[in-house]
Amino acid sequence: MGPRWSVVITVGPYVLLAIMVLFTVISDRAGGMLVLDLSLCAVVAGWMLWFFTLHPAWRDDTRMLAVLVGGLVVILMVLVFRDPWFGAFTPAAYLYAFRLKWPWRLASVASVAVVAGTAQAYTVEKDDFGGVLIYVAIVAANMIPMGGAAWFSWRNAQQNDARVATLDELSAANRKLEATLHENAGLQEQLMTQAREAGVLDERQRMAREIHDTLAQGLTGIITQLQAAVQASQDPAGWRRHVDAAVSLARESLTEARRSVHALRPESLDTGRLSEALADVADRWSNLHGITVQVTTTGDVRPMRSEAEVALLRTAQEALANVAKYAGASRVGVTLSFLADEVALDVRDDGAGFDPTALVETETGGFGLTAMRQRIEGLRGTLQIESEPGAGTAISARVPAASTGASLS
Repeated sequence: MGPRWSVVITVGPYVLLAIMVLFTVISDRAGGMLVLDLSLCAVVAGWMLWFFTLHPAWRDDTRMLAVLVGGLVVILMVLVFRDPWFGAFTPAAYLYAFRLKWPWRLASVASVAVVAGTAQAYTVEKDDFGGVLIYVAIVAANMIPMGGAAWFSWRNAQQNDARVATLDELSAANRKLEATLHENAGLQEQLMTQAREAGVLDERQRMAREIHDTLAQGLTGIITQLQAAVQASQDPAGWRRHVDAAVSLARESLTEARRSVHALRPESLDTGRLSEALADVADRWSNLHGITVQVTTTGDVRPMRSEAEVALLRTAQEALANVAKYAGASRVGVTLSFLADEVALDVRDDGAGFDPTALVETETGGFGLTAMRQRIEGLRGTLQIESEPGAGTAISARVPAASTGASLS
């Protein structure tokens, strides 16, 4: 309710009542009648003053408003029976009646309409049926439109309440959405941070594996050849052979290190298939360590994902490096099997073997097996190690086969 309407409903009834009093005073009435009318007007003023003006908290109280309207209807009916012009005060009563909630609003408006109709039908003779019918018609003519206005105002109030409730819900939903967006932004930032950290960790692990598979193995081989050269110092041919092998290993390690930094495939895979790369690695390893290696390929050879080829090749290199360092084997077998749903790499030796359950991964001794497992499991593959003391070792790596084309002859 706006400020202007508040002034109308607060001051308007008193102004209208003052006009009624003035009209009563200037009318030609006997003293006793005038005193009674003025007394009833004073009661109306006091009634409104007490139940509405002096108690703002009662203005939205249904019970107190009902008492206010009910008292006004009774007093106005008495005044209308005495002087019909008091029916002009019914607009003030309507103002109070329309403040009531439904269905009390309809009952109050109907009561005020009866007072207004009674004032309008004051001159109608009500001694016969026709007069009563006219009186009822006049009252109905007041009740129907005012009752309709009460109903429409109630419906509008309901719709306004519904709109307000909808707006409140939308505001609450918007606030929740903003909070959710803010939370999602924070989560996205966390995910991006975690992704960056995971990327850094993955790159560190990749570089660690590549360094182990290239530089570490190359340096180990170089050291071995240089030690052999020192022991063969009295044999110029043997000394030269070991030195040349160390130089070749150094060059190969340098090349592979550069390729690892740039995340490139090993050179042997760029120049041939996986089976050929395995044969080349095994041949060079056999010449270096003097241990016989038999490489076998079974099944229908078919294209593979680049990362799967790299993982299997590095696994073979690490397995052969471990054979050279720990096994003391005389024979090694490398088998590449193209199966229906996967590609398997098996490396077996007849060396000293070990107890896999007692294997302790350390910075110097166990990272190779960890790197192999990380490579294979990163491709949703499996790595199995079977060994026991005195019975050799078998390493089996399996990765899902890629259906990228027909088999190769």
